[in-house]
Amino acid sequence: MTEKPALLRALNNEIVGCEKCPRLVSYREKVALEKRRAFRDWTYWGKPVPGFGDAQAQLLILGLAPAAHGANRTGRMFTGDRSGDFLYAALHKAGFANQAASLHREDGLRLKNAYIAATCRCAPPENKPLPEEISNCRGYLERELEILKPKAVLALGKIAWDGYLEILKMRGTIASRALYKFAHGAEAGPIMERADSKRRPCRAVSEETSKSLYFQSLVKRIGRQSWLQKCSPVLLSFRRRRP
Repeated sequence: MTEKPALLRALNNEIVGCEKCPRLVSYREKVALEKRRAFRDWTYWGKPVPGFGDAQAQLLILGLAPAAHGANRTGRMFTGDRSGDFLYAALHKAGFANQAASLHREDGLRLKNAYIAATCRCAPPENKPLPEEISNCRGYLERELEILKPKAVLALGKIAWDGYLEILKMRGTIASRALYKFAHGAEAGPIMERADSKRRPCRAVSEETSKSLYFQSLVKRIGRQSWLQKCSPVLLSFRRRRP
């Protein structure tokens, strides 16, 4: 238990120093130099964004990538953009966060029983990482999963959904991602997770809505300690449609 924070710190230091993808390095630094007019007084982070949250988390929230003027500016996942406003408000309401606001790295935000990561750790042009860039980042997510051993993975969008399933496929846990479709209202399962030489069922659920009510109820359900303690590893997905 006590070694998890140290392992995550070491991993995050490695992530921050990553320069595997020249296109992403060039873009994140260009954005940090040019800035958006509204943030011209900011010193942009301009580096890969590490994971954030509780080292003892049972819930892993997996996003696509840092926003160019969000996490690429603030240096913390889902901090400084509208997605973060939506996400952290729901996490706060469900008891996963000590506050609803997420403004910058020193704003006092803390997560309890939740950890946030991304499929791609650098802001990509047009928010579209290339397949090889996602592949270059996959090892970081694999190590986070090994350290955290979460009970539930909440994938925020199809790329995050596919990214987690690809790891299961590479491990031999599932035969194909195609068995678990990301679509509105879809439910697939069971996924069989290997852990401690045992096979445990992992249900995959996909949901999409234009309102926050479903997401809030989903996070609230996950937040019930009894639900997390009793469930086998679960993959859940949510994608918020843009208005």
